[in-house]
Formats: sequence, C-alpha cells, structure tokens
Amino acid sequence: MVELVSPEQYNESWKEWKLEQLPMFPERFQFQVDRDKKKQFKVVKKLLNDSNEIIVATDCDREGENIARSIITLAGASNKPTKRLWINSLEVDEIQKGFRNLKNGNHYLPLYKEAQTRQFSDWLVGMNASRLYTLLLQQQGMKGAFSVGRVQTASLYLLYKRQKEIEEFVSQPYFAFQGLVEVQNGSFEVKHKQRFDTKDEAQNILKEKGISTGINDGIIQDVKKEVKKTKSPKLHSLSSLQGIANKKWKYSPSDVLKIAQSLYDKKALSYPRTDSHFITDSEFAYIKNNLMNYQECMGVRVDVVYPDAQKRYVDGSKVAEHYALVPTKQTPDLNTLNEKERNIYREVVATTLAMFAPDYGYEETKIEINVKGICFEATGKVEKNKGWKALFASHNDRKKEDQESVLPSMEEGESCQVHVNIAEGKTKAPKYYTEGQLINVMKHAGKDVGDEALKHTLKENEGIGTEATRASIIETLKHQKYIEVRKNKVTVRNKGKILCQAVKGTLLSSAEMTAKWETYLHKIGENEGSQELFLDKIKQMIQSLMKDAPKKIGNMEQALKQVKEQFFIGKCPCCKEGGGKIQDKGKFYGCSRYREGCKFTLPKKFLGKVISQTNVKKILNGEKTNLIKGFTSKKGKSFDAYLHYDQTEQKIIFEFPKG
Repeated sequence: MVELVSPEQYNESWKEWKLEQLPMFPERFQFQVDRDKKKQFKVVKKLLNDSNEIIVATDCDREGENIARSIITLAGASNKPTKRLWINSLEVDEIQKGFRNLKNGNHYLPLYKEAQTRQFSDWLVGMNASRLYTLLLQQQGMKGAFSVGRVQTASLYLLYKRQKEIEEFVSQPYFAFQGLVEVQNGSFEVKHKQRFDTKDEAQNILKEKGISTGINDGIIQDVKKEVKKTKSPKLHSLSSLQGIANKKWKYSPSDVLKIAQSLYDKKALSYPRTDSHFITDSEFAYIKNNLMNYQECMGVRVDVVYPDAQKRYVDGSKVAEHYALVPTKQTPDLNTLNEKERNIYREVVATTLAMFAPDYGYEETKIEINVKGICFEATGKVEKNKGWKALFASHNDRKKEDQESVLPSMEEGESCQVHVNIAEGKTKAPKYYTEGQLINVMKHAGKDVGDEALKHTLKENEGIGTEATRASIIETLKHQKYIEVRKNKVTVRNKGKILCQAVKGTLLSSAEMTAKWETYLHKIGENEGSQELFLDKIKQMIQSLMKDAPKKIGNMEQALKQVKEQFFIGKCPCCKEGGGKIQDKGKFYGCSRYREGCKFTLPKKFLGKVISQTNVKKILNGEKTNLIKGFTSKKGKSFDAYLHYDQTEQKIIFEFPKG
C-alpha cells in the first residue's frame, strides 16, 4: 500500500543515470501511496484518523510491524495509542485469546525500526549499485541495464560458482573391484570401497593377494540384519513444497506459490508464505477432528497409530508468525480444482495425514564377503511395513534407497564363489541446480561462510531471501536475462556471468553481507543498535564500491570482448569493409556502425512471420533461408517462400519454391 519514493522525487537531477550523480543518499527517506492503492488507502486513512485507539494485527514479525507502522505514519495517525495482537494461529479460540491479551504497541516499535532499516538499506544498495554497474559496463560496450541487489546478486553468484565448477571440472578415471557372488540361495552384486587411480595399481593389489579376475572362493564374513523405521516427513514449509513439486512435476517455485495462494484463497490451504515445519496445538486439534473428511477427499484410509501430538510436528514454541502449510477445516471438491491445484493439495494433505500414520518399516541387511583379505560389501533392504509411504504410493520419487535389491538368505561363515572384475569409472562433475534446488540453496546459503557466528546468523534467518521473496527473486533473475531454465536446469547466461565477474570479491557476491546485516539488524530490533550507524556503514560500503568498481571492470576487457562477440549474429552486408556487425537491437537486427551512418536493418517479424536467428545468419552469409511457411500478403493471402538479401537492390527479396 505504501512504498519508498523513486530517486528523482528526492532530486530532479537523479532522474538521469550518470556516474557523476552517484552516490544517491537521501537526507530523509520518504514514502508514498502506491498508485493502484490510493482508493483503498483513503479508506484506511479515514478509519485510522476516526479511531481513538489502533490495534496492530499484522504478522507478528518485523516486516508485519513495518507494514502497519508505515501505513499509520503516512496516514498521519502515528500519535494514536496502539495495542498489539501477537498470535501465530488463526484458530478462533487463539484469536480470541490474543484479543483478550493485547500487548502495548510501543513495545514493538524497535521491530519497526529494524525492518525499516533493512528497507532503507536495500534501497541504497539497489539504486546505487544498479546504476554504478550499469553505467560502468555500458562504458565498456555492454547493452542494457544491470539490476543489482543484496539478495538477487548473491543468489546469482551462487549459481555462477556452481556453473564454474561444472565448466572447469576435469573428469578423472578411477578403477574399483566389483564382484558377482554366488551362494546356495541365489546371487547378488558386491563392491569394494577403495578406488585406484590406474588399472595397473588395481591389478597389482589383486596379484599380491592371489586373486584372479574371474571366479574366486570367498567367505560370508558378516551378516547384519536390522529392523529400521522411518518417521514421516516434516510438515511442509513453502520451500519444501516448492522443492518437492519441482522434483515431481517440474513446477517452478513461482508457480507453486501461485497455486498454493489460489488454494489459500479458496480456503483449502493455510497461509502459504511460511518458513515453518510446525503447527500449534490448535491446528493439530482441528486436523485430528477432520481426519475422516481428509481421507474421504483423498480416497485413502489411514491407520491412526499416532493420535496424539508429536513434537516433530506440533510445537508452538517453534512457530513464529506462520505455522506450516496444512489443509484447512474446509475440504474442497477435487473436481473443482485444476490439475496443478489437485497435485499441490494432495501433496499437502498426504504430508499432513502422514503424521498420524505408522512409520515406514524395513529390514536392512549388510553383508561383508572376504576374498583372500579383500572385503566386498552389499546392502539390501526388505520392506516390512509401507506405513505412511502408502499415502505417496503414486509417486516413485521418494529416495532411491527404497529400490535397493533384496539379498538372498545366507549365514556367516558360509562359503561362496565371487566373480571378481575391475570396473572402470569416471569422476562426475557437479550437476546444475534445478529451480526447486535453488530455493534450498538460497535457504542454506550460510554453508560457504567461514565465520561461524555469521554462519549461525544465516542458519537462524533461513539463509538469503525469505519464503515470500525467493520465488520472485528467481523470476527477477530470469526477467533480467541473468539466468535461463531449460529442462528444469538453471544456467547463468552471458549477462549474468559478466555481472558476477564485476562483483566478484565484493560483499554483493556473498551471503556474508546478509549475515552481517542480520546480526546488526537484530540488535536494532532489541533496542541495542542504531539505525543511523547502520545506514552510515551501508553508505561507506557503497562509496567503497564506487572507488573499486571502475578499476575492476576496466580489467575485464577480455571477458567483455568474448561476450560482446557472442552478441553479434554476422557481418553487415552493407559495410563489410568497415567492420560492421549485425546485433540484436530488441525489435529488429541492426548494424553496430549505425552511429557512423550505416542504416542496414533486418526485421524480426516479416509479413506475419518471425524470422529466426538461424535464418538471419543465412541471409547475412548471402544464402537463402530455409523455406518459411505461412507469410501473409497485404491482401491477406497465405504463401510460402525463401528469403535472401539482394546486394544490388539492397533489400530482402522472396524466392518461391519451384513447382
């Protein structure tokens, strides 16, 4: 409803992007009503000003406090006495209890100051760093704007680091012993743990032990059988739901949030933007009372072996502003939901029902085979009780170990025969992140931070970004053309690589900055820190960037040259001698020497058909395009034709298929 004003509203000269206008440090931050919310704000303002007392009932966290106080302040009602509703459950009895125990609103003002400081700091970094890096990179011939931000740039850099690991990875061969064991009741495969760098090294070990490649006598050295149980998964937070939905159905995190929001709007699911895996006793009570309805809705039956609340799922002390994603009391008609909504609803309900269901039970068998002093091992698994996994029976993506082989029965000391061979393998590069994995990478971004205190801070604050913002950050990275997603794999594009190289070594490239921010912001929230001091530190960091960034980008000549070359599609047919090159100009293709007077252009769309970059390259090489079907003439008639560029006429002409 209210937002910080844009730079030019502080200073008219800040409207134009110029290095000499940086840094932009407003003397006092100002807010305005969002253009689309003015009508609603007018209603809220009147209500606030007509009241004798205001009850703040936004989320019980710093951002909730900021939302309320920013609106109250802009409405001119900050002089009114306030009370605070502080609840983490939306059950009627809990809301009533909260209203009976309203807190003094002034006690929460430090939280408002904490969130406001974060907001001001993000504005300072985003506005100044985006302009700084955009202008410096444009000086080096790069096109377009470069959006920079504390969370989005650190997230991009995480992807960039993984991509560099993959691109620079050199696969190494290795050799290991494998065996096929024959016992009285069957056969099974075994492996030796040790790896060898060369085949000769592996062969020498076998030779020393008197083992041949082929049939050898062995002894069943150890048979360990253990009955194990696995508890059902934790209740879903938004992140875990986004991860599992991306894995199962390739839904993007942004889509999952939209679907969950739609189900929330339909009163089928609880509030989706939650980072909690826990519910309170109130939610557990209504879920337990509604068990039959959920089962009927899902078409399943659950053997309730855990009728009472378990700390693994029900713990009010671990619920902050929102509890885990669970179904509401209202069960929908699944036929009224679309396929995506049904999938997400079923996943949340199944995970909720699972906490009442039996544990998954299996017998694990570990075997050790001794072949003349070399130990071979195998692990097998026999499912004893499907338990809660029956609720997810339609999916085969619950961990691979579920599919491990069943071993034949055997006894310790039993003789066997082992067909030994030397298997060759290769070390594998890390894999590209999927969108679902990227959410978790952001959530656990503190792993690479060296400082233990900062690492702890990031863990406490769930990494970088929030449940509400991570999906939109990924969408921003896509929109900025920093990353692309193909077949669910996230890769960094050239524009993103250039920005990452430009910010390398700065706090912008690291989750460490978020950790340092959060450490001090928490002090402000505890009334032990100063907003002014924090903002001064942010300004110092920006001034340091302004000093160091020009030199850093000036040293990126080779990297920039390589990227710029990739932007060119081919040589300009009009000014080849002058070195003109054709590049994508957005709505058309044009020559890089247009400032020198070259007016050559090619349309991206011609008589209703998009001309692909492959065909544009053919035109520039003096060739005709592939046959393009479905041109529409000025008279509305459809026709097929090839295109090529006539140097004499200096225009594109048609060539029609013969016959």
